[in-house]
Amino acid sequence: MTKKLEEMTLAELWRLFPINLVAHNPQWPCWYAEKKDELKELFRSYSVDVYRIEHIGSTAVPDIFAKLIIDILIEFDSSREMQKAKTVLVSAGYRCMSEKENRISLNDGYTEQGFAERVFHLHLRLRGDCDEIAFRDYLRSHSDVAAEYERLKQDLAERYQFDRDAYTEAKTLFVRKYTCLAKV
Repeated sequence: MTKKLEEMTLAELWRLFPINLVAHNPQWPCWYAEKKDELKELFRSYSVDVYRIEHIGSTAVPDIFAKLIIDILIEFDSSREMQKAKTVLVSAGYRCMSEKENRISLNDGYTEQGFAERVFHLHLRLRGDCDEIAFRDYLRSHSDVAAEYERLKQDLAERYQFDRDAYTEAKTLFVRKYTCLAKV
């Protein structure tokens, strides 16, 4: 009998959803665009006011390896609208992964059998909490730094294939450094 995701330990979840990097897929921007349209329609039908929706993460950077997860940043002008969006998204089948003050993460495409064909992480934020956009844009305009980031991620993926938190933490200094440079 397959356990439900909510019943799994963190170790079981990491085994089911390992860090695997793949070559850039030219379809990723299309998948993002389709999901963005779907989200805009969903929010419009429930009168949720969105400031902007952006494709972030490595799948938004041409020619570098990435996890098969499309990251989407959604900004709101108020906490009230962000909470309203969370309610709408959960009702539509998205899973809330984490919620902190002024930040909510949800996903689509995680199943009891592993990743679906298309996986999305939605990052709900208040307007201006968008360092990921600056980092993305820096990588897009500095291919040498993007290649360095790719090498770092490949090394970390080997070391931390079944430990998403350690993988993410080990990238933090690199990401902070270039986000700061991007914002200068």
